[in-house]
Amino acid sequence: MYIPKHFEEQDKTKIISFMRQYSFAAIVNNNNGRLIATHLPFVVEERGDAIILASHFAKANDHWKCLEQYEPIVIFSEPHAYISPVHYDHQQNVPTWNYIAVHAYGKARLIEDEPGKIALIEKTVQCFEAAYQQQWNTVPEKFRTGMLNGIVGFEIEVTDLQAKYKLSQNRSSAEKKKIIDELSKSNDSATMAIGNYMREL
Repeated sequence: MYIPKHFEEQDKTKIISFMRQYSFAAIVNNNNGRLIATHLPFVVEERGDAIILASHFAKANDHWKCLEQYEPIVIFSEPHAYISPVHYDHQQNVPTWNYIAVHAYGKARLIEDEPGKIALIEKTVQCFEAAYQQQWNTVPEKFRTGMLNGIVGFEIEVTDLQAKYKLSQNRSSAEKKKIIDELSKSNDSATMAIGNYMREL
């Protein structure tokens, strides 16, 4: 990803926190010369120094068949906001967009055995809705088996993590304050989130 130095984020803890907050991402792979993408929720784990991304495909989605053959990239790309030039000190400016994006490259491993898929589903439940665990524990065996047969799980060990926080770092303090004040007035949650991220810089 193209990242000018003033927009580059290298704080691993901050990046992982962002990925967990905006965990619905796009995974992209080469498939015989053509790029394919699937949008999935990801569980983001730390195992020692490693970052692990875990999710699952519907078995009917052929994307999983090329997952181990080519290096995948997972793209986390929320939130974002339009930035008007009226906030700048000089007239000779143009509109732009502030946003945060994280690209995670890595080595994928399929999870096709039943115990592995059960562990993955339970990990996903704990991540997104721990209260559902009790209901999951009581579903009929036939239903559970059918659901597990319909998915292919996977994990990706991240080998290259790139993060771009484009939050007007190249603007004056006065301009940034104007932008933050304006974004804070919005009723749009993504726009307000960008204002909050700018305030934290």
